[in-house]
Amino acid sequence: MAAEALAEHASNGPTAGEYIGHHLTHLRSHEQTNIVDFSVFNIDTLVWSILVGVLGLFVLWRVAKSVTAGVPGRMQAAVELVLELVDNQAKAIVHNAQSRKFVGPLALTVFIWIFLMNSMDFLPVDFIPGIWTWIYGAAGHDTHHAYMRVVPTADLSATLGMSIGVLLICLYYNVKIKGPGGWVHELISAPFGSAKLSANPLSWLLFVLMSAANLAMQLVEFFAKTLSHGMRLFGNMYAGELVFMLIALLGGVFTLQASGAGAWFLQSLLWALHVVAGTAWAIFHILIVGLQAFIFMMLTLVYVGQAHDAH
Repeated sequence: MAAEALAEHASNGPTAGEYIGHHLTHLRSHEQTNIVDFSVFNIDTLVWSILVGVLGLFVLWRVAKSVTAGVPGRMQAAVELVLELVDNQAKAIVHNAQSRKFVGPLALTVFIWIFLMNSMDFLPVDFIPGIWTWIYGAAGHDTHHAYMRVVPTADLSATLGMSIGVLLICLYYNVKIKGPGGWVHELISAPFGSAKLSANPLSWLLFVLMSAANLAMQLVEFFAKTLSHGMRLFGNMYAGELVFMLIALLGGVFTLQASGAGAWFLQSLLWALHVVAGTAWAIFHILIVGLQAFIFMMLTLVYVGQAHDAH
């Protein structure tokens, strides 16, 4: 039977679960022993995020070096379009002109960097991992441990690291714009307000209770914004990476050595589905890559803008 032939051949190689599990394992400094282990570094995430960041800086430097006042080329026009988009959003959200001197370039960096990291998902699933497996094996290592993930934004540690960086910037502007005293006052007076103190001891008790409730709400807000900021980007890119792997498995059926008209028909059908699904998902993923970079940038501007507003 065709199904039995396919199953028999599949038993000689990795299963679909093993294939996906291998591709979703990071090249780490050492194995993780706890749910939260800050001593573990995902080397592939660090390498690829730095490489695409350097590539983005190089491209922008080349465009800036060759900029002309006349009719711009395609690359210059694209960069100017992105610059105008980010600048307009920064002006609309952050009204402090002095702050925009830093926030504007920050938003541009966030958008381009995340866009480039997301775009690594367009590479064939097994292209770079396959090269790394060959290098790993040539060095005399067991290729079963040749792990390599090339989409940095599909790593929660990377996206949460960026969202924590945005949180620190927001805290800085809270103190800079409002002053230490003004920010502390906001922490204990928003969003519920504060009780007026008087000679009545109950007013002091109410003030303490209201301040504790306000502070708790502020801490929850900071935590929720930071967590959702990083999780949103991670969730979308992780799901996209997983779908590409599932589509790759459809195309892999043509490597199976199975005989019979039924097996040939099944292989052809799955391969055709692989082509159609891969093309459709790649086109749709173009929107996801740009949209997620734009959303992260916009939320960065919104959170920094909120740090400038007083309750």
